[in-house]
Amino acid sequence: MENLRRLLPSAASLIVFEAAGRHQNFTRAANELGMTQAAVSYAIRGLEEQLGVTLFHRVHRAVELTEAGEKFHADVSVGLSLIRKSAEDIRAKGRETHVTLAASTAFASMWMLPRLNRLREDLPEIDLRIQTSVRDLDLDDEPIPLGIRGGDPGRWPRYHSALLAEEVVNAVASPGYIEVNGLPETPKDLLRHNLIHLEEPVRRACDWAEWFASAGLSYPGQGKRLAINDYVLVIQAVLAGEGIALGWEHLIARQVRSGALLPVGGHVLRTGQAFYVVWPRSRELNGQARRVRDWLLEEGARDRSGRNPSG
Repeated sequence: MENLRRLLPSAASLIVFEAAGRHQNFTRAANELGMTQAAVSYAIRGLEEQLGVTLFHRVHRAVELTEAGEKFHADVSVGLSLIRKSAEDIRAKGRETHVTLAASTAFASMWMLPRLNRLREDLPEIDLRIQTSVRDLDLDDEPIPLGIRGGDPGRWPRYHSALLAEEVVNAVASPGYIEVNGLPETPKDLLRHNLIHLEEPVRRACDWAEWFASAGLSYPGQGKRLAINDYVLVIQAVLAGEGIALGWEHLIARQVRSGALLPVGGHVLRTGQAFYVVWPRSRELNGQARRVRDWLLEEGARDRSGRNPSG
């Protein structure tokens, strides 16, 4: 490394050389750099002495790059351009105030939106951007710093993960539906009711057959059924009194607390799976993304302890 330090010219002399070669004029280079023409000439002469080669032909009131000078100037220009771009990127990242979170539409609308006012109060300088998709986005390819995923972290070896919410699934109905159709008190009672089905196009989700099996019942899946491929619409259908659906506890907690949704059937399924905040192992989170991640995890912990006042 010591030999390399002796061989390489100083950054200042390379900057002067790049400007002088680009302008083919020491005076114009001096004006650009805020130096005197004599200082530019002195820097170039020192660089030539260090390299042991003439970089410029001095002609009357002008300079021209020598053959060696032209080659060296091309390499220096590329190198300084790359260094400048890298420095600009680093500086821009340091100034970024927005953080993107990749999530399902259900999480964005049912978990995140009710908390936006608190996020703004807690992190007023951060602009949160939520990017929804029917499939889990590749955070490395996008690139997006944070995501929400459900399942087993062992399936995501390229990501760090931290627990947000356990997967707990109830059957839920609206008060209006219960008033008209009666209260199903057991899982077996539910078999006689209108059940609304979520048919996720990509992400795997717990279904009625799995829920009934966890209660020791088989689900025949016969009769009329309403199937919807968007969970937000499923819950809207339940609120409208169209039937009973499976409710993911962390998503419907606000409606349950308000009484808009009521758990029915007397059975709760804890799948052993969970929902996580994830972020790529391939790069460091910037300070703003770390603050959003920590805020999400604090909200999740507050939910699990029953202390969350949102809604």
